[in-house]
Amino acid sequence: MSGRAVFRGLLVIAFALLVQMTVVLDVRVAGASPNVMFLLPIAAGVVAGPVEGAAVGFAAGIAADLLTPTPLGLSALVGTLVGFGVGAMSGSLVREVRGLPTLVALGASAVAVMLYAVLGAVLGESQFLHVDLAAVVTVVAVANALLAGPTVRLMRWALTPPAERSSAGGRR
Repeated sequence: MSGRAVFRGLLVIAFALLVQMTVVLDVRVAGASPNVMFLLPIAAGVVAGPVEGAAVGFAAGIAADLLTPTPLGLSALVGTLVGFGVGAMSGSLVREVRGLPTLVALGASAVAVMLYAVLGAVLGESQFLHVDLAAVVTVVAVANALLAGPTVRLMRWALTPPAERSSAGGRR
């Protein structure tokens, strides 16, 4: 990743964290709130591959962990695993097929929430499994699927070199 991509990636993470902590926390559906911080590594994995997905997942997770009363590093671990997994599995097919990033965001967000709850319980935070996990999974997955298109475009702006963006001819 170039210095420009790192700066832009951190800028996107800071913006998403600001939105998460100010606007998204006030949105409640069935007692659950969306989590856009899990969407960033998913979008980065779709756009740039497993290494960049993992890097964005780690950075976004650490940023979220610093502002929430959960075990430090839990969001970073989940973000890293999900970003790498999406990047490794998606390949160029997701980048080329319209609408597939939305389905990837739906599934990967559900996996991220379940992984977060299970790893949290393993680390001694058993209350993660005592909430209505199905409601949390559904709210986060649907919200992230709805936000996948704009987030993928934002990550493409942040992580893709300008020459590659212009040669894509609007498809990317």
